Amino acid sequence: MNTIYLDNNATTKIAPEVLDEMLPYLTDLYGNPSSMHTFGGSLHKKIEEAREKVATLLGAEPEEIIFTSCGTESDNTALMSAVESYPHKRHIITTRVEHPAVFNFIKHLARKGLRVTFIPVDNLGRFDMDTFLKALDDDVVVVSVMYANNESGVIFPIEKIGQILRERKIIFHTDAVQAVGKIPINLKKLPVDMLSLSGHKLHAPKGVGALYVRRGTRFYPYIIGGHQENGRRAGTENLASIIGLGKACELAMKNMEKEIVYLCKLRDKLEKRLIELCPDTRVNGDRENRLPNTTNISFEYVEGEAILLRLNEYGICVSSGSACTSGSLEPSHVLRAMGVPFTAIHGSIRFSLSRYNTEEEIDSVIEIMPKIIKDLRELSPFGKEKIK
Repeated sequence: MNTIYLDNNATTKIAPEVLDEMLPYLTDLYGNPSSMHTFGGSLHKKIEEAREKVATLLGAEPEEIIFTSCGTESDNTALMSAVESYPHKRHIITTRVEHPAVFNFIKHLARKGLRVTFIPVDNLGRFDMDTFLKALDDDVVVVSVMYANNESGVIFPIEKIGQILRERKIIFHTDAVQAVGKIPINLKKLPVDMLSLSGHKLHAPKGVGALYVRRGTRFYPYIIGGHQENGRRAGTENLASIIGLGKACELAMKNMEKEIVYLCKLRDKLEKRLIELCPDTRVNGDRENRLPNTTNISFEYVEGEAILLRLNEYGICVSSGSACTSGSLEPSHVLRAMGVPFTAIHGSIRFSLSRYNTEEEIDSVIEIMPKIIKDLRELSPFGKEKIK
């Protein structure tokens, strides 16, 4: 049975070109880049080459890029750095729909005495600018707003938020894990102080990420030890994965424009046909301002977990929400914040595509999905009641 993988917001396949670039540094060239001897020390230049590739994709300077182990570390580092750098300020602003890497870390900071304002979203998952403006005060230490939501794909008004915060001299962090490599980002023009990304969301390996810190921004390291990353992030560098991340960023830069058109075409076809073929179906989120690869669809009167299990029988991989919360039976906090009705929130499925998906795969899902939904509704007491 062939696998149809439509869960790319959870993780992506390592690009073959990325793997090829990494392999020599997993076998023969295994030295420590911080070593004094030539065998290890000469490899440090490969880290700097990768740093330049990441910076180029972001429209940043290489010295503004810090390599980390993942997006979560990058998010935690950015938030803790702001809090440590401005200890006299005690107010944090974020949103109700952040990834757990931000959402739960900020709740952790709240338990330590910081005051937090969670900005709501509307029923399309859009940022509430009015509430945000009212929440701003002189005690704000950092504002953290995701670039694009991992469940709905909705893109937030990062430029507008950043302009407001720059005028007030408030640190602005964005979790751009889902956006980097999918849509253009130019930090030379974008008023952001810190930005997080993760390799395994853009066809690099798991276990590597990066944090952009704008030149001149106060920074306090989160992992303290050796001198790596110019003293900003201790720990022996994950050389092969850093090289892989650099290659993935290079590929994203080269192919992004073409991929946006391709993914929008596949996503829109999938979405349109499922809505036509499956009654009582709704798309969650702003359909005009979202990532090209993501659609979140609710199939009312059925359970998302049951849909996942049935799709899995056909080798189709999707998600009922964030992979970081899939172990919970609680409804998605993102969809709850959007006010998705009870009859729909439990039957929500996220389809997230990549450059490796084909139109034939999308056609297969369109063929299989309606029968699954019909069968599950027949089995569901809610479904039977609705059908009658």
